[in-house]
Amino acid sequence: MNGHVKSMHFQLCMEAAATLLSLLLIMAVDSTRGVAASSNQECGNPLLQTLRLTKLIRMESVELLRKYKASQGELSELFCKGSLSEVPDPNISGLESSQRIASISMQLQAFLPHFKWVYEQQTDLLSPTSLLLDQLSTVRARSRDLVALVNNFYRDLFPNLPAPEPAGGPTTLPPRKNYFQQKLYGCIVLKTYKDFLFNAIEELRSLKTRCAGGR
Repeated sequence: MNGHVKSMHFQLCMEAAATLLSLLLIMAVDSTRGVAASSNQECGNPLLQTLRLTKLIRMESVELLRKYKASQGELSELFCKGSLSEVPDPNISGLESSQRIASISMQLQAFLPHFKWVYEQQTDLLSPTSLLLDQLSTVRARSRDLVALVNNFYRDLFPNLPAPEPAGGPTTLPPRKNYFQQKLYGCIVLKTYKDFLFNAIEELRSLKTRCAGGR
């Protein structure tokens, strides 16, 4: 009888242990789902908003460059084939996602002063009512908005990392140039920015794919 009682007691203990283990496993799965859902939410809407705005600015930058060339005369195609060391690199750097998103933000911030400088130079060359000046202002304003979106997105994904800032401090702008140099500078800035936005879109699309794969 004692042996039978002990056997039943052992069986009850095993059943209780199995039930407890099942509950713990369920709690662990729910917790993992909660973390994944939170991560996907952070990687979802903010990422999509950033990608949409980047695509819009890229589309506008293509049209802006076309109109810029049209306003500069017959040699405008030659202006854009050069390069200038002071213009930011269109490529995105870094191995980790955090580094590459930070690179997008830093490059955007580095381009903004150049857009301002191109605008100021073009006011010397164009009529105040020029549509090109309006488009320059629009792309620059949207780019400032994009910096804020990228930085918010970066903080959501990497709250323990410092906010990205342009390397080397404030951007150093070239001195005021002559008529030809102004045309050359403006065209290279706009073309390089267009190329940068293409690279940024590809990077954000890749991140979107990785996020979707993690769901």
